[in-house]
Amino acid sequence: MGKNLQSGGRFRPIDLARGHGLSTQAVRNYEEAGILPAAGRTAHGYRTYTSLHAAALRAFLALVPGHGHRTAAAIMRAVNRGAADEAFRLIDTSHAQLLDDRRTLQAVESALGDLEPATVPGPGAGSEPAVAGPGGTFIGTLAGQLGIRPATLRAWERAGLVRPRRDPRTGYRVYDEADVRDARLAHQLRRGGYLLEQIAPLISQVRAAGGLEPLEAALRDWHGRLSARGRALLTGAAALEEYLRELG
Repeated sequence: MGKNLQSGGRFRPIDLARGHGLSTQAVRNYEEAGILPAAGRTAHGYRTYTSLHAAALRAFLALVPGHGHRTAAAIMRAVNRGAADEAFRLIDTSHAQLLDDRRTLQAVESALGDLEPATVPGPGAGSEPAVAGPGGTFIGTLAGQLGIRPATLRAWERAGLVRPRRDPRTGYRVYDEADVRDARLAHQLRRGGYLLEQIAPLISQVRAAGGLEPLEAALRDWHGRLSARGRALLTGAAALEEYLRELG
């Protein structure tokens, strides 16, 4: 950005914006949001920025891919008001979430390891699988085990993720072993960021084909996304460290 430096080592808003493919309004918005330090002003009231603002903008843009826009903005605001410990807490939270997501992925892979082709209804199988064990599992019990609301299980049923049978006497939903497995997989994949419309075909294909390839492909993609987030967190940390050094 050296060619855009103005006299005294200062930048105009357009200089700062062009260096990062932004609009001048975006730069002004970031300043007003506290993501950038307050700009200096010329005698005529025009904003001027310095290398400190350039470093702040680089840090923010580097933080976004790993932390998301909202958290990245909160980190920068904390740093700019001198609350470094708050910024570090936010960073730690993002790392903790990534670790939790990795553990979730491991749980899904463990669940897949427990899948047996014999438990998956094949083509032509009845729409109501047999109950595994006496009575099966009722909706409240299963929801409690997963830490979700019964309404969520009913939504998953409408989306085709689970297919509980109905007790002929009471009309209550009854989930057999395969239903519990499908609900557990749906829960883990939802935590991994997958939408219901993405999960339903995976579970449907596993049921129909008796194979795990669709979920295995999803898990490979999940691994890649987690690795990309981990690297983005490192990149953001490096840029933030440069900004902290600039602040002194």
